[in-house]
Amino acid sequence: MHIEILGTESLGVRGISCAVEVGERKVIIDPGLALGYRRHGLLPHPAQVAVGEQVRNEIKAALTDATDVVFSHFHGDHVPLPDANPYQLKAQQAAPLCRTVRFWTKGLEGLSHHMLSRREALCKIFKVDLQNAEGQKAGPMTFSPPMPHGERHGRLGMVMMTRIEDEDGIFVHASDIQLLDSEAVSWILGWQPSIALVGGPPLYLPSISSRQRRSAWKNALRLAGKIDTLILDHHLLRCEEGLSWLKDLSSATGHKVICAADFMGRPRRLLEARREELYELMPVPPGWHKAYAKGEADTSGYRDASGWSRKKINRRLEK
Repeated sequence: MHIEILGTESLGVRGISCAVEVGERKVIIDPGLALGYRRHGLLPHPAQVAVGEQVRNEIKAALTDATDVVFSHFHGDHVPLPDANPYQLKAQQAAPLCRTVRFWTKGLEGLSHHMLSRREALCKIFKVDLQNAEGQKAGPMTFSPPMPHGERHGRLGMVMMTRIEDEDGIFVHASDIQLLDSEAVSWILGWQPSIALVGGPPLYLPSISSRQRRSAWKNALRLAGKIDTLILDHHLLRCEEGLSWLKDLSSATGHKVICAADFMGRPRRLLEARREELYELMPVPPGWHKAYAKGEADTSGYRDASGWSRKKINRRLEK
């Protein structure tokens, strides 16, 4: 089994996309991305836009020889979009790459009216009937029943988790569960993964309560004690606190808990979390985003900056 994580918050974008090669199959899970349209009152910095371009290209390249595509749910950072903004992946660009793939998607349960409309639009663009894969098994893949997007009975609906197995081990992809539902965590543990890529809690949101933080921590401890390679990312790393959370979790369990960038051997790029710093360090010309949306500006002057770490940013700010 070969696992390549394509785009997450620690890799510079919103999402939890990955490619898994197992036997003769290449499975692409959640081939979408976003940049956080506004954060701290600011549009994405061009340095992050440059990384977004790179991730979009990597997703499209992965789709060219994919055999299977999985949509865990239909939020805009998880699927190609019919109405994509300039920083997302357009469904119209992805569709020609997916003519021969098999789709495995979240069912109708828990979908809002807007998500149902998006699903219908994707069916038309991809020219397929997106079948409900929840609870099914197909070759090396097994799909969970609907699981809460965060807390049970919350307003964000449900998601589908994926298990992939071969002789090398078991990989589990658990997007957007946020570690806030004990049943979802028990389901992961029941699958006995050797590697799991899990969406952590949204610590960046002022609305997350102390009770929810405690619940997420307790569930993270459960996973960290049982899974050889636990990768926590996505919502968790939309703020600097997420890095401290990973470090504290590793210390508390004696098991190393990592982010996607660590797993891929790349620098951590928390570009959304560091948006204000990027704007201070590299001011953005007025009108840049409008010009970019029209194809009249590009990211060529910002591509080197997209790899800067916090340490490098701080060194530059101190000068």
